Amino acid sequence: MKILAVESSGMVAAVAIVREGKVMGEFLLDHRRTHSQQLMPLIDQLLGSLGMKLMDIDIFAVSKGPGSFTGLRIGISTVKALAQALGKPAIGVPTLDGLAYNLVIRDGLICPIMDARREQVYTSVYRSSNRLERLEDYMGIPVMELVQKLREYHEPVIFNGDGVPAYWDIIKRELGGKAIMAPSNLLMQRASSIACLALEMAQAGQIQNYIDLLPFYLRKSQAEQKYAGKE
Repeated sequence: MKILAVESSGMVAAVAIVREGKVMGEFLLDHRRTHSQQLMPLIDQLLGSLGMKLMDIDIFAVSKGPGSFTGLRIGISTVKALAQALGKPAIGVPTLDGLAYNLVIRDGLICPIMDARREQVYTSVYRSSNRLERLEDYMGIPVMELVQKLREYHEPVIFNGDGVPAYWDIIKRELGGKAIMAPSNLLMQRASSIACLALEMAQAGQIQNYIDLLPFYLRKSQAEQKYAGKE
């Protein structure tokens, strides 16, 4: 089974192909948010490098959110278009699960955080012991509220995601030595993690028709909030 995964939920634009649990290739860019211009060329380059064609892909996967509203729409639209054109199934993987999966080989607590602006984050809390167990709901909360929640666990926590650089001073000040920053190669979203989780979901029968693939938002977009405020 060959899975092509797309990650565009934040600043990172990434694509990866996994076959039977082996990462065959991954391209990742963390330079300007121009996903509409980058994703298809990255897909074409990765397929060409591996001597593959789109028809060789069995399942298309995508990071479905939370994250950047524009980035999510671009990634999901790309995957839906490919799945529709080729008559292939699709899988949407929660972005926070993908971030936590970067650190799955580390035993202990994992807390991915994505910057939701105004000192708020998209987050959850996981326990890892060679597999992930999510301990909290997906949340969009103030970073200080997250810190208070993490104090209840009384153990070290490793953080990753684009919210780490944005709020590390606050986290380190409040949690001290309990707070650990993930290494830079595991800090941001990776398409290979989305692909590996998609493989697990496919093996569990959690495959979708491309029509049912939708973004997962934890809050309304800024435009929707402004519109609601006028009603």
